[in-house]
Amino acid sequence: MASNQTGGVPSELSTLPVSGQGGRFFAMNPRQILKIVVYGLLLTNFVHYLGNDLNVARHTMHAGWRLVDWTSAFATTLDESAWFLLLLLLELETFLLSDAAFTKGRVRLMQVLRIVCYLAIGHTVFAFSDYLLDLNRAVEHQGVALCSFADSGLSFAKNLEYWDLSRSNCQQLSSETHFFQFAQNQVLTDSAGMVVEWELAWADLLEVVVWLFILMMIEVMVRLQEKGVAGGIKLRFAQGFKVVLYSLLWLTAAYWGYRGHWVFVWDEALWILGFMAIGMNLSEWRQEIRAEAPAGAAAP
Repeated sequence: MASNQTGGVPSELSTLPVSGQGGRFFAMNPRQILKIVVYGLLLTNFVHYLGNDLNVARHTMHAGWRLVDWTSAFATTLDESAWFLLLLLLELETFLLSDAAFTKGRVRLMQVLRIVCYLAIGHTVFAFSDYLLDLNRAVEHQGVALCSFADSGLSFAKNLEYWDLSRSNCQQLSSETHFFQFAQNQVLTDSAGMVVEWELAWADLLEVVVWLFILMMIEVMVRLQEKGVAGGIKLRFAQGFKVVLYSLLWLTAAYWGYRGHWVFVWDEALWILGFMAIGMNLSEWRQEIRAEAPAGAAAP
């Protein structure tokens, strides 16, 4: 494990007064301040996504929902929770905890928590893939006005906005005569809205898969560095591949900006910053591995 700490206290914080003496927050290392701010903002975003999932569920739920339907409706909330816990575990492993802190019991607990997080993220991949299948099964209606569906308990969706469909708003929502019924037949959208639904669904699935590959590269780097490896082709490949993957995430964020979802762009930027902080921890760790290498011997 990372060995840049003494007794579990980060070196940047070890000279600070104990809690209660106050007024010392800005005496911390700027990188640590940035991490605290980013992690705090990510928690704030979690509240936003929970509210968003609740709103979508209100428009899509029906009496026939099964457990998998409920968990799929809150896939983003579960996904955010899992990623935040993984981020915390990586922060503990690469910076906050000393070697001595990694007892067998704690290592076992961290492994169990990791498995729970992976299962939650795997469920997200399933839910997003199933949503694409649901869009593929959408019922098509041609040559009809939206008002013909008014006051039937359906909702109208477009670009992630939802409205209860009624006679008072049907004419304003869409003037098209070509509609699609999806989300287990609970939601309608027009042809232009369906294009956006497909694009956003693919963007969601792409994003979670890219993040899984980033996590895989970080895990590879952590395991190599645990063995005292501070260089070599495997580490260079993992670092280079991460750059490509982060570029894909920025492109996904750019698409969300194009669709007007600036909260998604903001959230993506925060997550990238959060995992870049883990990358800085790993870089510092590699420097220590090299410094601790025997004189005249190159680090692996």
